[in-house]
Amino acid sequence: MTETVMKNEAKEKIARWGNTVKQDPYYPAYHIAPPVGLLNDPNGFIHWNGTYHLFYQWMPFHTGHGAKFWAHVTSGNLVDWKFHGPALAPDRWYDRSGCYSGSAVEKDGELILFYTGNVKNGEGERESYQCKVRSPDGVTFEKLGVSIELPKGFTPHFRDPKVWKTGHSWYMVIGAQTEDKEGCVVLYDSPDLESWQYKGILASGLGYMWECPDFFRLEGDVLLFSPQGLEEQGMDYRNMYQSGYIIGDFEDGFRTEDFRELDHGFEFYAPQTMEDDAGRRIIIGWMGMPDGGEEYFPTHDYHWIHQMTLPRELSQKGDTIVQKPLVEMEELRMRKVVEESQEKWEGKIPASSEILLQDIDGDVDIELFRYISLRCSKGKAILTRPAMDGSGEEWRATVLDSPLTEMRLFVDHSSIEIFINGGETVFSSRIFPEKEETSGIINGDLSLTVWELRRQTGGKTV
Repeated sequence: MTETVMKNEAKEKIARWGNTVKQDPYYPAYHIAPPVGLLNDPNGFIHWNGTYHLFYQWMPFHTGHGAKFWAHVTSGNLVDWKFHGPALAPDRWYDRSGCYSGSAVEKDGELILFYTGNVKNGEGERESYQCKVRSPDGVTFEKLGVSIELPKGFTPHFRDPKVWKTGHSWYMVIGAQTEDKEGCVVLYDSPDLESWQYKGILASGLGYMWECPDFFRLEGDVLLFSPQGLEEQGMDYRNMYQSGYIIGDFEDGFRTEDFRELDHGFEFYAPQTMEDDAGRRIIIGWMGMPDGGEEYFPTHDYHWIHQMTLPRELSQKGDTIVQKPLVEMEELRMRKVVEESQEKWEGKIPASSEILLQDIDGDVDIELFRYISLRCSKGKAILTRPAMDGSGEEWRATVLDSPLTEMRLFVDHSSIEIFINGGETVFSSRIFPEKEETSGIINGDLSLTVWELRRQTGGKTV
């Protein structure tokens, strides 16, 4: 099947089910979500020619995983996103089982994409190839074929290239699994984005597979990745898989004992970063979790599943990466619905809202929509919700890095993102309360402000 035919079939699915998707009360107002089908990993996040580009893993034909496309959205302000349809389809011998995750860079005025071509045979045996794409205009995309084949010493779980430039050299990190079933990140370099030289393993030693690696510099060198196979340790590693970072040194290495989780909520995985023209390091993640109960999400009934997190600005504070909501998010504020100070507040919370708690003195208890609750007490934060499979309650928790003083919560119909103390601690989670439920209860000595937030207005072009 040709690329044109496959892309047209994807567009036909939008035409058939797009209105049904948008009628779902759980569909977000201001987060990126698929027009139909399944969304997962963010790909190719870049600020290019004054426009923010984001691609993502997309299965347009149903709400399960499979041979993924790359969907393409753009924005001028990181708030309002325009959907442009499929950029890549799995139509070649080297990617026929899916155009898996990758990244984007600019070279000689062109947009250059790298992604993993996934191939599986009838017995489930896998092949993987690191592939290259060029785009002169951000509209048309030309596949240039395979750049890197699987090196010796690794299984075909070898994917998700992230490329960047330092000085006159290009570098690429790839998530991998050794033949001994150990997770790792490998490093390549290139003088020209054409010929790539394998430089070895950059870091290894946690779990059996590392996905979606990223490398960037804040105050120190940061290696970001999503390891699989970590065992639960008290409050840590309670999700099926994790996403986190090591602050280390590109030349001297990264110690896996310094690994820290980025997000302590129920759904956060496979984040990717980019640096924009203002010099900000911005991250966006998939608000989902592989093998994490997605089969129980009620949005399947409306022919869609999953969404992205909000984009966040990164900074470093000691050995912690801080994630702060972008200042652009204030453009979403439509009207102020609450502004008061009292020890207990009870009222209605809009399904699309920002909740700001300031001047906090002591413990805080929050319950929203009779569904999800957050308790901050004695230096800990505990988030609780009903288990997706209906088996009772589940929780995620962490120790706060500093005394609780401030908190921002972004609610969007079926999601919540909680930023504590300016983003030192973050929880991202999907929520599926009763569709008409609006109740909120907040206990604590604090000042409270609530804004109703508008919908994004990017529109779509397919």
